[in-house]
Amino acid sequence: MTTTSPIPRGKFADIAPVAGSAQTIHYHEQGEGEVVIFLHGAGGGASGYSNFKGNYPVFAQAGYRCIVPDLLGYGLSSKPDIEQYDLDFFVAGVKGLVDALGLKNVTLLGNSLGGAVALGYALAYPDEVKRLILMAPGGVEDLDTYLAMPGIANMFKIYQSGKTGAEAMRAVMTMQLFDPSLLSDDIINERAPIAETQTQAARSILKVPNMTERLHELKCPVFGFWGVNDQFNPASGTMKLMDNCPQARMVLVNQCGHWVQVEHQAMFNRSCIDFLKNG
Repeated sequence: MTTTSPIPRGKFADIAPVAGSAQTIHYHEQGEGEVVIFLHGAGGGASGYSNFKGNYPVFAQAGYRCIVPDLLGYGLSSKPDIEQYDLDFFVAGVKGLVDALGLKNVTLLGNSLGGAVALGYALAYPDEVKRLILMAPGGVEDLDTYLAMPGIANMFKIYQSGKTGAEAMRAVMTMQLFDPSLLSDDIINERAPIAETQTQAARSILKVPNMTERLHELKCPVFGFWGVNDQFNPASGTMKLMDNCPQARMVLVNQCGHWVQVEHQAMFNRSCIDFLKNG
């Protein structure tokens, strides 16, 4: 682990063995009250801070204890050099953090891969999850559907081209936003150095099952968002959640790509806090 970082250093928690050895989760924490855990998406250089720095301080001010981890394999958390990362691997990392911090009745808020991890965690540990907030979550389509999406196809094309650094980061992330002007130099400069530390597993296909047929098992209420211009996860997934989750409310957002919490930050923060307070 390097001594300098493009993102602010938070705290570190040692967790139970995952992938055969002890691991460390890096996380930011702010606020007091009911716990909300923010779970970021995949991609080169992804981290909790980079995904949610415009969101979790507002939640903290509204009276919530915000835990913003880097998933295993990402950010400043441990990066096991194993052949493939799968859903169980990520869920085990979050479970390790929850147990290490002694958290109870948590709300999981997840974007993309983080949304899939939130769903997987709620299905594995239903009595630990009070609510889910999902933004274009993975885990509701078969792999072929995701690989055919323009944003994901472009991402793997860039990975295979040999491009690195800020140039590669911008080429991948331009398709993540409806308005590419929101892709600031700060975002690129936060993510590009982190990407250089990731293993091949984080740059390969992640093994995440289609959980649609299990969504009826969810015990907690679900609130979510989907950008209709999303080029990474098809917005048709909205109806899969609505048709199969026992308690669900979704917001479709136009002029929005894959990062609703960045592209429509104020609306996202306001709507989530209303859900947390009023259901």
